[in-house]
Amino acid sequence: MKTLKNKIAVALSALFLMGVLAGCNKTFIDTTYAFDYAYVELPNGTVVEGKVQSWKDFDDGDQIQVTIDGKTYLTNSTRVVLVTR
Repeated sequence: MKTLKNKIAVALSALFLMGVLAGCNKTFIDTTYAFDYAYVELPNGTVVEGKVQSWKDFDDGDQIQVTIDGKTYLTNSTRVVLVTR
């Protein structure tokens, strides 16, 4: 039983260390990001920027939904820059 507890402790420590060393932009346990400003490139080339009211990314693709000044933009992740000031 003691060996099993040691193995579990080592495995959890390794997972934590991998998260720290990876330099990822999120914490190990809580994966909530907080962004307060965004730049969104529209299809015609203009850029909308402003304070983020809400945003959401989708697990099954690379789409991001961002709401700025009451308008919601659904776009590809390559056309959005989310900023924490």
